[in-house]
Amino acid sequence: MESLTSRMQAVQSPIIPMVGELIKNSPGTISLGQGVVYYNPPPEAIELLPKFLAEPANNLYKSVEGIPPLLTALAEKLQAFNGIEINGENCIVVTAGSNMGFMNAILAITNPGDEIILNTPYYFNHEMAIAMAGCHPVLVATDENYQLRPEAIAQAITPKTRAVVTISPNNPTGVVYSKAALHQVNQICGDHGIYHISDEAYEYFTYNGVKHVSPAAFESSSEYTISLFSLSKAYGFASWRIGYMVIPKHLFVAIKKVQDTILICPPVISQYAALGALQAKAEYLESNIGAIAQVRQVVLNSLNRLQDLCSIIPANGAFYFFLKVNTQMDAFELVKRLIQEHKVAVIPGTTFGIDDGCYLRIAYGALQKETVKEGIERLVQGLETIVRS
Repeated sequence: MESLTSRMQAVQSPIIPMVGELIKNSPGTISLGQGVVYYNPPPEAIELLPKFLAEPANNLYKSVEGIPPLLTALAEKLQAFNGIEINGENCIVVTAGSNMGFMNAILAITNPGDEIILNTPYYFNHEMAIAMAGCHPVLVATDENYQLRPEAIAQAITPKTRAVVTISPNNPTGVVYSKAALHQVNQICGDHGIYHISDEAYEYFTYNGVKHVSPAAFESSSEYTISLFSLSKAYGFASWRIGYMVIPKHLFVAIKKVQDTILICPPVISQYAALGALQAKAEYLESNIGAIAQVRQVVLNSLNRLQDLCSIIPANGAFYFFLKVNTQMDAFELVKRLIQEHKVAVIPGTTFGIDDGCYLRIAYGALQKETVKEGIERLVQGLETIVRS
């Protein structure tokens, strides 16, 4: 059959499966690639599953926006942790992960040819979703510490701009944006009548006393702020596919159209598990994120040995470091050699829109104290061997 031209040809190939194939062909590789946590969902999530199974009608479709008990629990969490009040001006929509929430938002607020501002380095699935929708990403570089540059964002706005995207804590850099910077972005969006899409999937992962800030909690921001959240990271829910979005009420009908077409409703069994997870004791998050903080310190101590080979920007959030390697080597070629010759995997910076040098994203959330030293030692020794040769 003759090959047909498709909009998908303009979309980059997902990097995680590509690196996964290299790992599969190099048995014994330790992955510092995919952004997942090492721990499982809380027992409260599993304990609620019999309640799902006991209700015969649960094999039927449920509400597009999510089951009422979960929506109530999420509203309580948003008020308590994020300072976001669910009222007549906004609402919650449960999604099959926050990536779906982003796609919902883009399809609901744009027409083909519209522009979305991404701060670089960007999260690759955001850029892919924008391309799939027939829209154009407008890239605005962050500063030397990967922090937002609100003035540059304002200058990038055109009549075709529909939204500015921020991610804090950030994937891939791990930095946390300040309240002042996020407030500036919100103000810019409000002044221009465009949306601020705030991706907060890593909201619980902050270190050294740094606090997470939700832009939707700012006064008078409900009308143009779209907030994306996920259970995948903090609650070990990656495969359960539950996220949620807080949206202005005027977008509710449009978002429901998108979600009903693609999904109909979020998986109900996963929604029950999510309801249980939200009832977990505070110690669940404290102990698991505390353990990741210890792993983070081990990673940082090891990376500091590479200061003559790499630039390491301080990062107080998520579970990533974004490393600039002082080499002319192509980032993906370096990734391949690290896997094949040193059995350690990372993600190339080109995937995140950075091609003016050799950058690597290091993910440490999947590691435990027992495995982190081996994994990071392989990376350090690999970089020393390859780059110095």
